[in-house]
Amino acid sequence: MSGLEAALPAEKEEESEEESEVLEESPCGRWQKRREQVNQGNMPGIQSTFLAMDTEEGVEVVWNELHFTDKKAFKAHEEKINTMFEQLVVVDHPNIVKLHKYWLDVKDSKARVIFITEYVSSGSLKQFLKKTKKNHKAMNARAWKRWCTQILSALSFLHSCDPPIIHGNLTSDTIFIQHNGLIKIGSVWHRVFANAIPDDLRSPIRIEREEQRNLHFFPPEYGHVADGTAVDIFSFGMCALEMAVLEIQPNGDSRVSEEAIARARHSLDDPNMRDFILGCLLLNPDKRPTAHNLLFHQVLFEVHSLKLLAAHCFINGQYLMPENVVEEKTKELDLNMVMAEIRREGLPAVQWRYSEVSFLELDKFLEDVRNGIYPLMNFAATRPLLLPRALSQPQEDPQKAKTPTPEPFDVETRKVVQMQCSMEMNEEKAQWHLTLLLTLEDKLHRQLSYDLLPTDSSKGLASELVHYGFIHEDDCEMLANFLENAFHKHRSPPL
Repeated sequence: MSGLEAALPAEKEEESEEESEVLEESPCGRWQKRREQVNQGNMPGIQSTFLAMDTEEGVEVVWNELHFTDKKAFKAHEEKINTMFEQLVVVDHPNIVKLHKYWLDVKDSKARVIFITEYVSSGSLKQFLKKTKKNHKAMNARAWKRWCTQILSALSFLHSCDPPIIHGNLTSDTIFIQHNGLIKIGSVWHRVFANAIPDDLRSPIRIEREEQRNLHFFPPEYGHVADGTAVDIFSFGMCALEMAVLEIQPNGDSRVSEEAIARARHSLDDPNMRDFILGCLLLNPDKRPTAHNLLFHQVLFEVHSLKLLAAHCFINGQYLMPENVVEEKTKELDLNMVMAEIRREGLPAVQWRYSEVSFLELDKFLEDVRNGIYPLMNFAATRPLLLPRALSQPQEDPQKAKTPTPEPFDVETRKVVQMQCSMEMNEEKAQWHLTLLLTLEDKLHRQLSYDLLPTDSSKGLASELVHYGFIHEDDCEMLANFLENAFHKHRSPPL
């Protein structure tokens, strides 16, 4: 970890008894609202944000509240609000502040939207840059590259969704830093919410981008044409410039001047960095590069090490392995055994033994990769995330709406991170009994049991689990392959 990351503020001290008092609980009882209010950067439109506790995981989260005084108008648009939040709940990326849960609270003449988001422990990027400048430190070039890569990784993910998600409010106030140096983009919900809610409900979410000190983050076309992904690229370019120079000084409390921005650009010594940032700040939005293309700019692009590629392969296949696989494998190894060798003509071979590997460092590196600190960006993007489209669908015909339809099953939005299964022969029934243990990304364990029929197939079983809401549809093929391997191992002939 660099000296800059070591300077990140430590996690807060133990709460006082008054602050830890539970003020309110979620309907399911999992989330407990505390008295202590938190300021997780500039989150426009939220009247109040409180620290809360996730009682299942034992971690702190943020309890956000949006208040509406016109209950009648709110009820008229309740379905649109639900659909908007359904879109946001499925957004899952290591460099985006996660929205865990939401619910609507309608009482008497008022209404609230309450949603639980991830708590980012070390404050905003703006706070970090100010503290670094105050301590007379310079921005570490490797940290700048790593943080730019993480922000672009998040933007590339958002822009590749179907339909694309445009952040629309990217500033150094809405980018946050975890204590381990991981960058996370917050306030993703804001633009989607502002566009989804009709004018008669928009008063509590007035766009606060007009705040003078943040106007320089928004491009010249903002407010004149519909926002596109190029808006986020301009905002990112200004954030990258601020990270490089630590702060672009405003004129008192007014907006940052063009002269101050020009001085900051000219102060950049690295020509590649200057070219990278100037490309983002082009006045013509059509000429700005995409987030994906920026990841291949020479200032950021590098050939990934074999170690990093191997770590990603390991994590992608970790669902096939027990949780403590590194520790267990270490016990089995002969530490004097040669793991790699370079043979040189006329010279002794260079050997690398297992005893030279620090397994604690390996565990830490795997954890960092798993958390998104070292994303792989040199490969083709995965297929886009499909978002619920109810907001854009036409109104249903009232006559058709009267036809009774079966109650749909809940859709599972969490991904499977680990799978284990066992098969036992039931002699009485002369059939195999399958037990499947799934660990989801929020560490929830799901155990499923089933008596296999001769006609069952691995693909059919996986599709049923998707249909009944037990697994995410993206995990269907992976689970089918996993089951197929288990069937081949235990049964003859295989299904």
